[in-house]
Parts: sequence; C-alpha cells; structure tokens
Amino acid sequence: MDTLTIGQIKDQISKQVTKCYVQTLGQGPEETRIYIVEDMVILRLKGKLLPIEEKLLEGENGVAIVKDIRKQLHTVLTTQLGEIVSTITNHPVVSSHSDVSTKTGEILEVFILDTNYEKELSTK
Repeated sequence: MDTLTIGQIKDQISKQVTKCYVQTLGQGPEETRIYIVEDMVILRLKGKLLPIEEKLLEGENGVAIVKDIRKQLHTVLTTQLGEIVSTITNHPVVSSHSDVSTKTGEILEVFILDTNYEKELSTK
C-alpha cells in the first residue's frame, strides 16, 4: 500500500468530515481546513450558523443556547468524527475538544492522537 502524503491525508479528512456534517445537519461547512500540529488534528470549519441558531441569538441567553446546542452536537458527532480521524491517521483519538463562534459560525474541532503524528509524517 502506498503511503499517503500529508496533503492527501488532510484532503481525505476534509472530505469525510464535510460529508459527515452534510449527512447530519443537511448542510456542510463552506470551507474545511485541516491542520496537523504535533499530536493534534485540528479541523477548522468555516461557514455560517444554521438559520435556527441565528434566530436563537436574537433572544435572551441566545449565545449560551447556541453554545449548548453545539456542545450537544459535538457530543453526538464526536464519535463519528473521531473515527474518521483515527481511520485516516491509523492512530486512536485520545480526546477531543470543540468550540463555535456565535458571530461567524466557524467551528474548531481538535482531536488529540496517541502520538506526535506531525513528527511521524515528517519522517516518511
């Protein structure tokens, strides 16, 4: 089997994550960027909030409600996204972290692997 380049790995993760969001939410991010830094695989999903989230922001405690919705969504999606990252990198995900900007809708997902994957890739 051929060894994938870092660009091919990022591309595969990006396509699979975008597909997962489309299947789950009915819409995916406008742009997905993947960064590999030491033992972290960072997903930067650019897009916009869902229409319902934008409406919720107009009300009292809107930011807290949208953040809570996204936290719950992360809980639901984290297993699927973690499996994508784990399968493509061939390393288990040790933990994951997520946040969303209520101003831009941008989402950051960080997956921590069991090894310094960036170093592993640089030696290939």
